[in-house]
Amino acid sequence: MSVAFRRESDDEHKEPEYELPIAVGPNLVTPRGLRLLGEEVARIEADIAGTADEEARKKLQRRLRYFLTRQSTAEVQTPPADGSVGIGSRVAYRLNGTEKTITIVGGDEADPARGHIAFSAPLARALMGAEVGESVEYQDRDDAIAIIAVEPDPEVMA
Repeated sequence: MSVAFRRESDDEHKEPEYELPIAVGPNLVTPRGLRLLGEEVARIEADIAGTADEEARKKLQRRLRYFLTRQSTAEVQTPPADGSVGIGSRVAYRLNGTEKTITIVGGDEADPARGHIAFSAPLARALMGAEVGESVEYQDRDDAIAIIAVEPDPEVMA
């Protein structure tokens, strides 16, 4: 029998909606990252309450499940007290003769355009644990990155 005669609707041929993928490993965040997760949960809950469209509601509920999971598994980190690079640290470094400054944050709060990179990014992994004056290996070069300054970033600690 032809599909045209037995199908009730097009819904049975739609791709299934999967949950949003959650990164493997610990969910390390800064205090600001935990606050942002809470704000996103509140915003999505308000959107759900104000949405009558069932399809839009399902998409919002899917996002809500993701952010509730991220919020409940968050492990708040503070920069190391010994002055080494860690989550929440603002790091000034020199790479290939160019000085740059970044802040290492949790995965959900990463924003490379603002200089906030996730602790799981290759650059952040190379910097973690380093101290001012050290040179660290990056992209198979032993002294690729020179650490110029390390300090807690007050923006992500609030």
